[in-house]
Amino acid sequence: MGITLSQSRLQPLQSNSKPMRLDVAACTDNGRIRPTNEDSHHVSPEKKLFVLSDGMGGAAKGEVASAIAVKVVAAALEENEEKAGRAMPRESEANPEFSDETNSLVCAVRLANRQILEEGQRDPASTGMGATIVAARISGSLLSLAHVGDSRAYLFRARTLQQLTCDHSLVAEQIRQGLMTHQQAAASELQSVLTRALGMEESVEVDADEMELFPGDSLLLCSDGLTRMVPEDEIAGILARTPNVRIAAERLVRRANEYGGHDNVTVVVIRITKPKGWLAKFFPWGSANLV
Repeated sequence: MGITLSQSRLQPLQSNSKPMRLDVAACTDNGRIRPTNEDSHHVSPEKKLFVLSDGMGGAAKGEVASAIAVKVVAAALEENEEKAGRAMPRESEANPEFSDETNSLVCAVRLANRQILEEGQRDPASTGMGATIVAARISGSLLSLAHVGDSRAYLFRARTLQQLTCDHSLVAEQIRQGLMTHQQAAASELQSVLTRALGMEESVEVDADEMELFPGDSLLLCSDGLTRMVPEDEIAGILARTPNVRIAAERLVRRANEYGGHDNVTVVVIRITKPKGWLAKFFPWGSANLV
């Protein structure tokens, strides 16, 4: 199975103070070793929702777990928005430090965790399946993030790549505690051991964050099939040199395969720009003298 590409149309990002648009593309591939692709992703520029999940379990149907994860998150947010204008967690589950949009994203991820666990309990063939998840939701210029596992979100701003998520893995925890260097972690046989994932227990701790986005920013969501293969400086270089999001996504996946393609690899690239002619919307008498 070859590389699968998808690209959205440019979508306006509604914001009273910062008129912007989204340019989005996703790319996924089996890699060079795995016979099947256990990654799943959901890209909805219209809803400003982007979800990526990496299935765990192999014969235990990891691809089923990842598909449930992205489907449940997308459906939960859409259903609740139709009913109440926004997806709302119970008051006891909401974090007062975050917006309603971020809290509702976290609530949807928790629901996905329960659905995966229940499916694993219902079907003996799926016992032990699980998944990582990284989900991004954009409301106006606000980015909401929720994640579990070692799939990552990055911000590329001013030619600098910043990891926005912290891996929930054994080696990442050892790095944080000073027990292992990044070089040792890259060579460790324990890289695939996760400390947190969807479908493992009835409840899951979901990491969340939010931040303001600006025109010129790029977001990258990716499975570990990219980050284990391609150094971050090369990821940044590809994003810097490739303004077209479809080509950037394809090049990132191709580079992972060139380094060996040891795992499935999926990327979602989101670029935020000012829409063409946005000045005319606010200055209908002409904007030529405003430059």
